[in-house]
Amino acid sequence: MSKAASFPRVRATATAAALIASLAFCPAQAEDAVKIGLLTTLSGPGSALGNEIRDGFNLAVEHAGGKLGGVPVELEIEDDHQDPQTARRAVERFLKRDKVDVVTGVVFSNVLLPVLPEILRSDTVYLSVNTGPKDYAGAKCDPRFYAVAWQNEDIPAAMGKFATEKGYKSVALIAPNYPGGRESLDGFKRLYKGTIADEVYTKLSQLDFSAELAQLRATKPDAVFLFLPGGLGVNFIKQMGAAGMDKQMAILTPGFSADVDTIRAVGDAMEGLYNASQWAADLDNPANKKFVADFEKSYGRTPTMYAAQAYDTAMLINSAVRKVGGKMQDKAAFRQALKAADFQSIRGSFKFNTNQYPIQDIYMRQVQRTADGKLQNKLVGTTLTQHADAFAAECKMP
Repeated sequence: MSKAASFPRVRATATAAALIASLAFCPAQAEDAVKIGLLTTLSGPGSALGNEIRDGFNLAVEHAGGKLGGVPVELEIEDDHQDPQTARRAVERFLKRDKVDVVTGVVFSNVLLPVLPEILRSDTVYLSVNTGPKDYAGAKCDPRFYAVAWQNEDIPAAMGKFATEKGYKSVALIAPNYPGGRESLDGFKRLYKGTIADEVYTKLSQLDFSAELAQLRATKPDAVFLFLPGGLGVNFIKQMGAAGMDKQMAILTPGFSADVDTIRAVGDAMEGLYNASQWAADLDNPANKKFVADFEKSYGRTPTMYAAQAYDTAMLINSAVRKVGGKMQDKAAFRQALKAADFQSIRGSFKFNTNQYPIQDIYMRQVQRTADGKLQNKLVGTTLTQHADAFAAECKMP
């Protein structure tokens, strides 16, 4: 855990507080700062995802001049270890000890869903940098909950539409057996018009997919759609490539399972793979060009979707804090300022629907080889335009 009062580079270590205190530009009184609790996965199989979120968020603070909305930042970073009990303890510290204005950062829905009720009951805003559970998109929508990335079905639904358009008559589906996985496969099925050849659920910690690959080989679908975050996706695609199955069926994924980190880890088996995303590194807008260039300069790597989502989340906070003049005690005004989404998203067009989930374009990317032999994603089209999730009508938020 660490704390900063307007220095954007926060390290999630026990010794960071003293270091940052000596480097801070101008320590602020609590009432003069925006307090943010960033809870994410910084260790274990999902740590690469949390590191991207942390770094994308910090870069946005840098771009905002080391503050958010002109106000110094007190940023508390905690590692949830991809464990709900650890997350509960961290949330309790955020709410009771640190009295944060905003909580954000959770990667996995099985970590977020157990802690979200406590956050909302405390009248604290939660900004989701990743997961967008269907419950909070519909009947359980809440004025303190904002999904900045997507609703869980959005990107898989785009892949389902794409699979139909490509003429894949049968598709097998595979995902971990947790809310995000189940909702993702529901999304694919929502817009896919062909035959579901198989639907397989795995453990969230699974890394050996030999049994699932044997089942796929026997089923012989035209394509396989996978929702396997982090190391799960890396191992599944690697094992498909080693078995030669990437030549037997198309591999379709959400963007985060074909992002630069996965491409680097898997290699040649990624070539030609289609993946959907609300963001692409080669999107042609000034905000995105600056984000990608500065992220590469600061961290020595190309950003992923997770970094992009966290960057937009911080810039959303920046816009809202500025709109309320830094008066964080006016919670209703701050929530309205967030809902206005008066910032330049690096993904292009962005606004909140009535349920505070995004209305946005979903793009199609393909992993292609550049002239110098490097594999990278290339934007190849827009699959869903100004897409709104399927549950907004169930939301009765005033």
